[in-house]
Order: sequence, then C-alpha cells, then structure tokens
Amino acid sequence: MRIVENRKYYISVSLAVLLIGVIIIIINAASGKGAFNYDVEFSGGTSFQIDLGRDFSNEDIADIVREATGQDAPQIQRVTGTNQVMIRMRSIAQETRTALMDRIKEEYGITDDAFTYSDISATVSADMQSSAILAVVCACAAMLVYVSLRFRDIRMGAAAIMALLHDSLIVIAFYGILRIPLNYSFIAAVLTILGYSINATIVIFDRIRENRSLMRKSPIADLVNVSVSQTMRRSVFTSLTVFIVVLILYILGVASIKEFALPIIIGVIAGGYSSIFLSGTFWYMLTKKPETVPAPRSINKPPVPPKPADTVPSVKKAAGAENNNVRQLSSTPRKKSRRR
Repeated sequence: MRIVENRKYYISVSLAVLLIGVIIIIINAASGKGAFNYDVEFSGGTSFQIDLGRDFSNEDIADIVREATGQDAPQIQRVTGTNQVMIRMRSIAQETRTALMDRIKEEYGITDDAFTYSDISATVSADMQSSAILAVVCACAAMLVYVSLRFRDIRMGAAAIMALLHDSLIVIAFYGILRIPLNYSFIAAVLTILGYSINATIVIFDRIRENRSLMRKSPIADLVNVSVSQTMRRSVFTSLTVFIVVLILYILGVASIKEFALPIIIGVIAGGYSSIFLSGTFWYMLTKKPETVPAPRSINKPPVPPKPADTVPSVKKAAGAENNNVRQLSSTPRKKSRRR
C-alpha cells in the first residue's frame, strides 16, 4: 500500500471531520444550546432520578420540568428497562425543587420515596473539568516518554502523541455533533481510547524498527509502507473485535453504559484509522530529510570565455611539439640512393 504517498488524502479526511465538528459546535453555541451537552458533573446543577411506577413519555416529563422551573432545555433520559427517569438541569432553589416534586407527584401519584436528587456546585464542576484536562495531558506525556525510551527515538514518541491527539479531538468533535452528555464517562472514555490506540501504534513502530535493519538502503517511504502493510491485518482484526464487543454493549446496556460505549465505538474507529494511516506517516514527516535540488542554470547567461592563462600553455606545448618534430626530421639520416 502507498500509505506515505497518499498521506494528503488521509490527513484531509481527518481534517474534514474535525472541521464539521467545529462548525456544528459553533452553531449549537450560537443558538443557545451550548457548545457541548454538559452534564451536571461538568456544568453544575441538580440531578433527579425518579421511579414513576408506570410508563411515561420523555416529552411529557420535559413539559412538566419547563413549567415548574422555567428552564428551556432540561435533560430527560429514561433508564432502559425500567420506569425510572433521570432529569438533569441547571441549579434550582429549594422552593423550585419542591414545586417540581409536587407537580410530578400529582401527575403520576407517587410519594417522596420515589425521588433521589443531588446538587453539584459550579466550583466542583470547574474542578472536574480541570481534573479531566490534567488527566489527558499527563497520560499523553507519560506515553511520549514511554514510546521515546522504548524505541530510542523521540520522533516516534512525537508521532505517537500526534496520533493520540488526533483520536482525542475526533472523539471531542463527536461529543459536540451527537450531543453526547459530557460527564464522568467522558474522562474514562478518552483515557480508554488513548490506551487502546497507543497499543496499535506501538505494534506498527515495532515492525518499523525490525525492518529498519533489513531495509537499510530503501527509502523511508518504502520502509513505512511495508511495515504498515505487514501489520495491517492484525490492526484491523483487533479493532474489529473491540468494535463488535462495544457495539453489543451499547445495544444491550442501560443509559449510563451507552454514554460510555458510544464514545468508545467512535474512538476505536478513530484509533484504528490513525494507527494504520497516520502514525507511520507522522513519523515519516518528522524523519524525512529535505531533498536538495540543484539551482537551475540561467538560459540567457552568456558562456564564460576561457581565461588567457589557460590557453597559453597549450599554445606553447603545441609550438614545442612542432619544433621537436622538425628537429627529428632534420636529424634523421637520409639513405643514399644507389645507382645501378
């Protein structure tokens, strides 16, 4: 496969996905929905889990919440396989909370025992955001050191981190596109994806290291292409196996499991793509030496005439050679002709 030669196409696909994600995030932020679908863990607010005891509609619950609290965009989610509903919204006062609970009790005929709620302040949510960013940065730094020491090549470590950042950005873009709730599972999902992706990248870099001694006279592009082709089957099968398992988990899991499984599915696809098509390419781009091209000669530039000093010796040599020939001819004895 010509992985390196077609690198512009592979990088363009990733940039196109990221660009779409950025555009959708900007549109959501401008329309008042928020750039991301922050859960109460990240934005601060109030969370309810209510056992309604009978079937219900998410839209009916949302209408009750809007009427009682005045909030336009509450997050309503059914707990799969039960008659329970989870309600997440911005922080509300005690009086508003009581009014909401009374309205739901009146509508569905339940008691206070059916309600479970919790409040998260904005300060706590800001600390959680900082912790999430710090966890991702520390993980990337540790992997950079590990890969660089393992292969004794800082460029391989840098290429691996570039591939990991690609995976993280793709997952974050899909959090904005699909409006996946941004909560505790986001940190776990991103770290899981980084660990999976770096494993596939290390397999490819290990093959590059092995082939380096066997292909010393080959160009770097051929080295990368051969190494990726030799490990592609393993990378594809590993990604496919993980994808099937997580897909089943997403289909059969409850709401909280789905919030974790969906980003993992996206990350498995992005990680497999970056390991096969981008990690070796990034290392090639960091390793390749610039080619030197000779400067073109000017067509209008007149030819340089020979220096007089260069022509004098040749003339002298020619004259000397001619004199020597004359001397040899003059000194050669002539044979006397005999008369019969």
